[in-house]
Amino acid sequence: MATYQGIRLYVMKKYGFVPTPCWIAHAKELCGIPVRKASNRIDPNKRIDPCPEDKLPAIRNAFKYFGMI
Repeated sequence: MATYQGIRLYVMKKYGFVPTPCWIAHAKELCGIPVRKASNRIDPNKRIDPCPEDKLPAIRNAFKYFGMI
């Protein structure tokens, strides 16, 4: 299984942008991949910085590349 850093490097090389860890976590939730709740989240049920819709396909592609979905 890929690490967040591995996903970030893959997306950077293939798509030219670096996704933030919170975007990756949000994309994981949308794809049904289990995610641990970050200890520094103020409201555990609300995302402050959700993944932008235009970045989601690139992150999903990284999940497929690493065999996560």
